Order: sequence, then C-alpha cells, then structure tokens
Amino acid sequence: MTPTKPRVALFVTCLVDLHRPSVGFAAIRLLEAAGCQVEVPRAQTCCGQPAYNSGDRATARDMATGILDAFGGYDYVVVPSGSCGGMLKHHLPHLFDDDPNLRARADALAARTFELVSFLADVMKLAQPPGRWTGGPVTYHDSCSGLRELGIKAQPRRLLAAAGAEVKEMAEPEICCGFGGTFCVKYPEISTRMVSDKTRDIVATGAMTVLAGDLGCLLNIAGRLSREGHAVAARHVAEVLAGMEGEVPPIGEASARG
Repeated sequence: MTPTKPRVALFVTCLVDLHRPSVGFAAIRLLEAAGCQVEVPRAQTCCGQPAYNSGDRATARDMATGILDAFGGYDYVVVPSGSCGGMLKHHLPHLFDDDPNLRARADALAARTFELVSFLADVMKLAQPPGRWTGGPVTYHDSCSGLRELGIKAQPRRLLAAAGAEVKEMAEPEICCGFGGTFCVKYPEISTRMVSDKTRDIVATGAMTVLAGDLGCLLNIAGRLSREGHAVAARHVAEVLAGMEGEVPPIGEASARG
C-alpha cells in the first residue's frame, strides 16, 4: 500500500510574493522532493507581523483570523522565512488569549507550522536535496527569528553540505543584519551601521555568495553589498538547495519575476 503523502500548505510570505517569487517555487520543488503534496492557499495574506510589532493588535488579529481559516485542515504549514514562521508559531496564538476557541485553533496551527529548512531536515528527514552547488564557497547568515525563536542553525548547513556547498563561517554569523522589519525604518542610522558591520564580516570570509533563510535580511544585505561595491551575490538558501541558481539571478541584480 502506497503511503499517503503529507498535505502541506505553503505560506508564501509578502516579501517572497512581491520581491522574489522564485523562493516560493524553490520551496515547492524542495517539498515535493521530500515527498509532500504541496498546496498554496489562495486566501492567504500577511502573517500580521508588521502590525503586531507596531502595536496594532486589532489589525494583526484580523489577519490572524483569516490565516486560521485559510490554513485549517492541512497536515503542516511551511514557511520559507524564520521571521514569519516565528510569528505564526509563537506570537499569533496570543492574539486570541481572550477567546478560548480561537486560541485552541491558533495553538493547533502553531503546532503544525515549521520554517522550510527545519521542516525538510527535522520532520521530513531529507538527506539529499535536488540541487547541486558548484559555485564555490558560501557563507551563511543566521537570521534573528530563525535562530532564536525556531532554533535554526545546523539544519541549513547540513543540507548545504549534502548539496556540495562549502560554508565558510563569518566571525559573527548570529549577529543581526539590522533589517528587523520596521526597525530599519524607525532607526535607519543604527540599521545602516549594523548592516555595514555584517557586510564587512561577509567579505572577510572570502566567499562570493551569502545565503540566508529570510528574504528581508537578504534584501538588506544585498542592497548594502551593492552600495559598497562588493561583488558578493546574495541568495535564499532554498534556491540553492533546489538547484535554481542557474534559473534566477542573485538578489538585487534583476527581478526574479517572469
């Protein structure tokens, strides 16, 4: 009897949808390679994190209610972003602390929600990703939410090694890049200093490609690398693991849409 494939809903994220759709396609390729049946609920919206972090709990709760409806009934919800994954898994349930029924639904959703790379490595036990990296040494930036809220550290490095990539570690790979969602808008001078420190750390590794699991971090890092004149390419780790680096340019060089 053929085992039933787990039914997985892909939470695409706003930045992936608007700036880098190839990350979503890479996620689907990886999930299918791991043996999943993948669906993309059309009714999905923002995870609500910008509103939540700005103190607008009413808007965040409205978005969260829609998410509960759109993503109910799936075996898993997978997100190619530690930041959005952290919102769904750790913060969204507290928006319903005053409603036991909705809180129970939110807790059930949180229990089924995983960041993409951790899901592939820890849940599906994917040993060999479909991609094979031949672009020389890479370095890896650990995003704040993925690392501190979801415990993502070894998983991407393990899968990158399986894909043939040599990871040259930064001196401080766990230090924030300065993006922080609305942080970079509220405190631009501090954010610029932080991302400049990050790009200096990246360049010092000698790697010509920097990878991460959060598109917000990558857009921030890629922009600063370009302004400083560094020829270091930035890519989402999913694109490399899916073998899509030959299909789309590095982040910031051209639109991945189309």
